[in-house]
Amino acid sequence: MNPKLKMTLFLCGAAAFAALFLFSGAMLFIQHADQKRSAEAFDEIAALIQDEPEQPEPSTESTEGEELPASETALTAYEKYAAVYEQNHDFVGWISIDGTNINYPVMQTPDNPDFYLKHAFDRSYSNYGTPYVQENCMVGSSDNMVLYGHHMNNGTMFADLCKYESEDFYREHTTIQFDTLEDYGEYEIVAVFKTVAYSPEGFKYYHFVDAECQEDFDSFLAQCKELALYDTGVSAEYGDSLITLSTCEYSRNNGRMVVLAKRIAPSPGEVNTNAGD
Repeated sequence: MNPKLKMTLFLCGAAAFAALFLFSGAMLFIQHADQKRSAEAFDEIAALIQDEPEQPEPSTESTEGEELPASETALTAYEKYAAVYEQNHDFVGWISIDGTNINYPVMQTPDNPDFYLKHAFDRSYSNYGTPYVQENCMVGSSDNMVLYGHHMNNGTMFADLCKYESEDFYREHTTIQFDTLEDYGEYEIVAVFKTVAYSPEGFKYYHFVDAECQEDFDSFLAQCKELALYDTGVSAEYGDSLITLSTCEYSRNNGRMVVLAKRIAPSPGEVNTNAGD
């Protein structure tokens, strides 16, 4: 081979390798910056949550040491999350699961489906997105609210749903907290299963939002139980309020990890946290 041609090819190859190296480095930098920005943004949002009611000015007429009734000291769900809602009116609730990284605001855009798949809480573009409720669900009234979140490689968003592949993990983390602006909500996990999306063979769990009759509800529940990775020993009945959490699962193409839970009825003595009261 001509020495000059050989040198030219070598230099071209070296230049291409250098360009690829620089591109990869730039992409890693962008990914790291997006990850850091996302984490900081969610920390700032969490800081807006009010955990304690504002203390009233002491009254000269009050008896020293007198305790206020629980109804006057407990925050309503709306009060707790009001500052978050003021930042973005797409905010509909907050989801958290002990033992996981899942502790996020939940959004919904009925007129713009999947908007928060690629948008941060402040509506800016983000690969991390923000957990959101399926557009045709009525928060607080639908039989089943379907929530989506990304499975990020750094373990954020809904990635930790995949921990529920382990029955041991489930046994130690059997409940989900999903609060809305109207009330607080504790949910007991009914079934954990895998399926595939966009496939005739897959279970289209996201199609079930409201049951027209008990048969519809029972059929949905039976399919979830049939696919379940293990028996939780928990069931649900027609009339129960359900949530379905969904994220990507990478053992199959378009795989999904799905966690179904039912709301636990509050005890008769529980303080009414309805925002309208």
